[in-house]
This record gives sequence, structure tokens and C-alpha cells, in this order.
Amino acid sequence: MRAKDALGRRGEDLAAGYLEALGMRVVDRNWRCPDGEIDIVALDGDALVIAEVKTRKSLAYGHPFEAVGPDKLARLHRLASAWCRDHELRMPLRRVDVIAVLDDGTGGPAIEHLKGVG
Repeated sequence: MRAKDALGRRGEDLAAGYLEALGMRVVDRNWRCPDGEIDIVALDGDALVIAEVKTRKSLAYGHPFEAVGPDKLARLHRLASAWCRDHELRMPLRRVDVIAVLDDGTGGPAIEHLKGVG
């Protein structure tokens, strides 16, 4: 596994644990369809949460949140609908969250969470 892929996997694992510690239930990870991939699908009460995880070693190339622009958000909303169709679920309450993980490998990772983005 490439170092970048390993860092991304570690970030997604940390983010999933973080969401579960908040009381959410992770129901799917790395779900793919022809239109793209959802990193984490979780339930927060009655709401379906599509979580996009961005992991970086440093802020040298900008904050991880900066990597999620309007096009990516629109795609995530479309993927949320596709996930619901694929699983035959009607979830009127849906949101997209973005989780930033900063992990330089020298200490505990820093996790930031934006709820209901876009």
C-alpha cells in the first residue's frame, strides 16, 4: 500500500471511531458506485450522514477542508441519493459532514468536524 493510501485509510479509521464516540452509528464505509465513493455513511439519530474525510500530514498544502469545494459537495449529495436508492432506504433527513484529520505521525492526530456542509 502506498504511503498516501495508508495515511488516507488511517484518517478514515480515526474519523469512523470519532463519529462512533459522538454516538453515531457507522453503517457503511468506502461505498462505491460509477459516480464516485462515499468515505463514511453514518446515522445520527434520524439523519443520514455522508462523511467526507480529508487527511493530511501538515498544512503545507492548505487545510484539508479546502479540498472540498462546491463540485465535490454536489457530488456527495448525489452519492447520498444513490446510496439510499441502492439500499432501498428513504432518509428524508440527510447531511454532508466533512472531517479533517491532521496526522504527522509524531503525536496524537487532530480531528476537526464540520457538520451540514453545503
